[in-house]
Amino acid sequence: MVLVAGSANLDFVVRAPHIPAPGETVLGGAFQTFAGGKGANQALACARAGGMATHMLLALGEDAFAAPIEASLRGAGVTLHTVRPHGAATGTAFICVDDHGENAITVAPGANACLQAAHLPPLQGFSHLLMQLEIPLPTVTAYARAAQTAGLRVVLNAAPAQALGPELLAAVDLLVVNEGELRALAGNQGSVADCLTRLPCPAVVVTLGARGCVARQGDGFYAQTSFHVQVVDTTGAGDTFCGSLVAALARQHTMGHALRQASAAAALACTQMGAQSSVPHAADVLAFLSQPSHVDEAQALLALRQFAGLP
Repeated sequence: MVLVAGSANLDFVVRAPHIPAPGETVLGGAFQTFAGGKGANQALACARAGGMATHMLLALGEDAFAAPIEASLRGAGVTLHTVRPHGAATGTAFICVDDHGENAITVAPGANACLQAAHLPPLQGFSHLLMQLEIPLPTVTAYARAAQTAGLRVVLNAAPAQALGPELLAAVDLLVVNEGELRALAGNQGSVADCLTRLPCPAVVVTLGARGCVARQGDGFYAQTSFHVQVVDTTGAGDTFCGSLVAALARQHTMGHALRQASAAAALACTQMGAQSSVPHAADVLAFLSQPSHVDEAQALLALRQFAGLP
């Protein structure tokens, strides 16, 4: 089983021709609300796209915003360990999605900021702990150290980007970042491969958007190109990647296989609106992977390896 500890938000999403610049007002289009939050998105992806038994530790307010989040997670089969801090509102996110599927997000953490070390449930029966950085950093560190002591594999998606102390990094088995987060943590020196090598974690995965993703595991490197789809909304694609990746690793698949599964799930998530609402089912991911490719994968892989500076 996988335990996800992290954030849960209600997303308020509006479509607009472009994302407003500072001081600019843009007349938007359709408005919808979706269950979201990086932690909840990843838990749902682990269960739905990865087909893995998944539990989630989360904090919610005693308000109407909590209900759709709980319904979405339970509908995917996620077992909830819910903390309800007195007087705290459910977290919210305000998202603008432009005509190219790109987004800008502002998060109001609410109850997410109230998760504490004492809230961690018993860890017996779990193989992996997956976390992000939308809950307090001291809490993330405490959870990672407790999971490491209990023999779990600790996976951290270091997003949103912030400085990470050596105590936390020493307890992380797998670090998942995007290129900006990777360079910030590694001092922004050298190629992607150089940055991967510079980080102290046993394994690091970096997502590179439309190029694909690259991983270092020990002294070995892996590269996986992206899958080409018609992009509608990129919200939640990175979270879908993380949840699917951990599910595959929890099933003891190789890193290469896990990267391919996660990349396919993330690509499919870009073809639908919303975060949790866009996460594909495991059967859809398998069907997608069975389709013939319409691009030169060997050429794309070579370009990715050259871009990343892989040996």
